[in-house]
Amino acid sequence: MIYREMGNTGEEVSILGFGCMRFPLKDNKIDKKKSKEMLIYAIDNGINYIDTAYPYHNGESEIFVGEVLKDGYREKVKLATKLPSWLVNKREDMYKYIYEQLEKLQTNYIDFYLIHNLNKKDYTRLKENGLFDFIKDIKERSIVKHIGFSFHDTLDVFKEIVDDYYWDFAQIQYNYIDEDYQAGTDGLMYAREKGLGIVIMEPLRGGALVNNLSNDITNIINNSSTSKSAVEWAFKFLYDKKEIDVVLSGMSSLEQVVDNINIASKEGIKESMSKYEKETIKELRDMFKSKIRVNCTGCKYCIPCPNEVKIPTCFELLNNAYMFNNIEEYKKQYNMYLVDSGNDAKKCVGCGLCEEKCPQHINIIEKLKEVKDTF
Repeated sequence: MIYREMGNTGEEVSILGFGCMRFPLKDNKIDKKKSKEMLIYAIDNGINYIDTAYPYHNGESEIFVGEVLKDGYREKVKLATKLPSWLVNKREDMYKYIYEQLEKLQTNYIDFYLIHNLNKKDYTRLKENGLFDFIKDIKERSIVKHIGFSFHDTLDVFKEIVDDYYWDFAQIQYNYIDEDYQAGTDGLMYAREKGLGIVIMEPLRGGALVNNLSNDITNIINNSSTSKSAVEWAFKFLYDKKEIDVVLSGMSSLEQVVDNINIASKEGIKESMSKYEKETIKELRDMFKSKIRVNCTGCKYCIPCPNEVKIPTCFELLNNAYMFNNIEEYKKQYNMYLVDSGNDAKKCVGCGLCEEKCPQHINIIEKLKEVKDTF
């Protein structure tokens, strides 16, 4: 295993982190036998960054991780978990959840504690309820060693949060498709310049970069002058960047754990990509993005829609469906996130207000019809 120093924390962390949100299941519960075997193997083979959270596996993940680590393994790892920010409505809630988490994890301290899933709205509410005083208190009492946040919003919000406090680290979604998504490369570099450690989530885009690949993508991989699997290409892109400290992988089988560890040991040297490897990554990125159906940048100038259509989300799901060759998967998401809440494309009445505001001059009305027809 290869290790890097987490920002300015002085902590040595494995470049591959174990994300505890996709353990194998048995009767819709964590398969404890298989999952314990995976976690123990990972730690025995050098993974020392274990990442869980309050809601993972419907609250089971923290409990399970605590059970596994109690047998002498707690001291071998850097344990990360997260405050469920969306459940906090008053200062007391912050203490309620962290004490509950300590009990579940069977530990008296957490190495890396994150404010989970930060966006503008939740961040504002947390600050109003004394977030920074809470952080100061739990650090002074050594309940947590290092404080950070995971993030899902725009680049400007990310920079605002980075500048607002003396954070130790940040966790962002990042891969060779998402260089301009949410915090993106600009946010990654911005946080690093401030000395923050960088943790990466969704390195495989939820499996979209490695599963159900189109023939075009498969041909690029097979014809590259450097022989690598789709998984290796995705991890290599990330490990090459010296600013990245940990790449989280939500592994679901022992085979995936073994494969991911082997890739980390082989591809984990920073700034080691050759010119030809960079060209292959560019080809893969360009091919994925060539399948995009709508040139929407997610600027959100088109909303609010008078009929409550979530236009950017409609286009994001449409683009993903074609980019990742999986209409059925994104149809499920469309129904879950938009149809069920009444924000889907069929609510469009063609008023045209959105098109007047769109800086990309997209024919939004026609493209929403395509969304409706596709899903």
